[in-house]
Amino acid sequence: MKDRFRENSDKMRAGSLLEIAEVLKGLLVLQVNKPLSFRERKMLDRARHMLITEIAMSRSIPAPEVAEMLHRALLKASLALPPAL
Repeated sequence: MKDRFRENSDKMRAGSLLEIAEVLKGLLVLQVNKPLSFRERKMLDRARHMLITEIAMSRSIPAPEVAEMLHRALLKASLALPPAL
């Protein structure tokens, strides 16, 4: 778990939108099979926030609308965001 956490932390620090999306998806897939640790849930929340904020700012779309777009996209992959911490 520490290696996965470290790898995800490195991706989050890099700040690449694609890498942040990879972290988000990876954690969502992981939570299907087992509960996430508190640190992983916190990272998932941070990734969600960063992704929504970046897309909202770059496209001049309100954050709630971006959150809904993300929700719909994840449903297509049979994934769902848990409630925020």
